[in-house]
Amino acid sequence: MESSTRVQVTRAGVSFGSTLAIAISWSVNHSILWACVHGILSWIYVIYFAITR
Repeated sequence: MESSTRVQVTRAGVSFGSTLAIAISWSVNHSILWACVHGILSWIYVIYFAITR
C-alpha cells in the first residue's frame, strides 16, 4: 500500500469515526455541545458507547 493511499484511508476512518460519534451523541443527548465534544473524541466515544450499551 502506498503512503498516499494509507493517508487517505486513515483520513476516511477518522472522518467516519467523527461522523458516527456525532450521530450517536445527538441521538442520545440532543445537544450540539456534547456532539462536538464526542466528535473530537470520535472512536473513543464510539467504543465507549458500544461497551456501555
